[in-house]
Amino acid sequence: MKKNINTEQEQKVDYGSAAFVAKYAGRDVQAGVITATMAIPLSIGIAMMSDYPIQVGLATVAFASFIAFLFALFRPGNYIGAPGIAAGLAPILAMGVATFGMENMAFIIFMTASFQALIWKFDWQRYLLMAVPSYLVEGLLAGIGLKIALKFLPFLWMLPADIAAGEDFWSDGRIQIILLSVMGSILFLLLFRKFKDTKPALPYFTLIVFGIIASMFINVNMLKVEDVTFNIALPIPDFDSVYLWVYAIFFSLMLAVVDVIEQVMSNAAIEKIDPLKRPSHSNNSLLSIWVSNMGASFFGGMTNLDGLAKSSTNRLAGAYTKLSVLVIGILITFFVFNVQYLHYLPYFALAIIMTFVGIKMVLGLLHVATFGPYAVLLATVCAGLVFKVGIFEGLIITLVIHAVISYVIFSKIESMPAGTIVSKYFDKFKEEEQEIN
Repeated sequence: MKKNINTEQEQKVDYGSAAFVAKYAGRDVQAGVITATMAIPLSIGIAMMSDYPIQVGLATVAFASFIAFLFALFRPGNYIGAPGIAAGLAPILAMGVATFGMENMAFIIFMTASFQALIWKFDWQRYLLMAVPSYLVEGLLAGIGLKIALKFLPFLWMLPADIAAGEDFWSDGRIQIILLSVMGSILFLLLFRKFKDTKPALPYFTLIVFGIIASMFINVNMLKVEDVTFNIALPIPDFDSVYLWVYAIFFSLMLAVVDVIEQVMSNAAIEKIDPLKRPSHSNNSLLSIWVSNMGASFFGGMTNLDGLAKSSTNRLAGAYTKLSVLVIGILITFFVFNVQYLHYLPYFALAIIMTFVGIKMVLGLLHVATFGPYAVLLATVCAGLVFKVGIFEGLIITLVIHAVISYVIFSKIESMPAGTIVSKYFDKFKEEEQEIN
């Protein structure tokens, strides 16, 4: 009994220290400022990739940051994770915008949050990781990464519309912007390689400063942010066919599942880099996520999760508690209501960042090698299908291929009856349930 009481007391101490500890306050504030420096241009690029207004993307990050800090007071999922819009979900959201229209995306996000609430309520995320192998998630993200890289690559040589019209491709202006992009890329990669483990925000900050200075002397394509009027409204859909209703449900379910799996994987990584070695609690993180998504749906926001890139930056910048996330939210809120300051950002600098993010996601396939040649092959097939056929369709086709191959192996090679194969599959879930209980 005494041991249980001590364990409960230790948990209470951990929970109380998740949001704020006085002796770490200075470090947390510094970390929040540094992480926001990296998160702002990254979030802008992800919002652009998602075909969402930039202001809405930043508002989503700020709102999720405030919710994360609030929930850290009593139900922390992790201690240094920084929430925000995820690059891996950007093309999925863009596909949603193209299919359902921006006017219906609030309902899609609402449904996504509802599915996530169910997953959180019944603690189903552990089953998702069994049903969808992590190496297939890496393949999915690799296909998405390729989409992101190719989407932003043209911005590395794009000229302002008033100059590009009527000029040959290899004009003096084009050569100048290509040289700037090459110089910026080299600068970014050198700094990233040297400081990624000590000052990860430095490459992003330096690249943006380089771009701003360069734009003073060379006419380059600059970011244009449309001012959005935020309205609080119920996320009521306006579908004109039964097909769209059905597709919306399955689309939201896919978005919820990918979001949850990414969060669980991020939590595992965040736990490893926690400076005080505090354990993460994935189900608590899901609580924060679905509440943030649910709230965002009422102002037209996007989905969020604790991104590993931002969380790693937060850790290396000196964060110990979620106070750093509160600082991130405050700083990003400033730019939400003062978008005119974002007009100083050149497109080529944002393109370098997003192309780099996309390539990193593609290189994530290298991590699959630890699962063996079959996993590498299937993940690569998944990446190709996601890129060529579509995100939802590519993942479904790959899962069907995986199921067929597994069935053939068990039925033909191991001479196992079909009923036994199905029972063997569901036995995995029963064993997981017994281990937890």
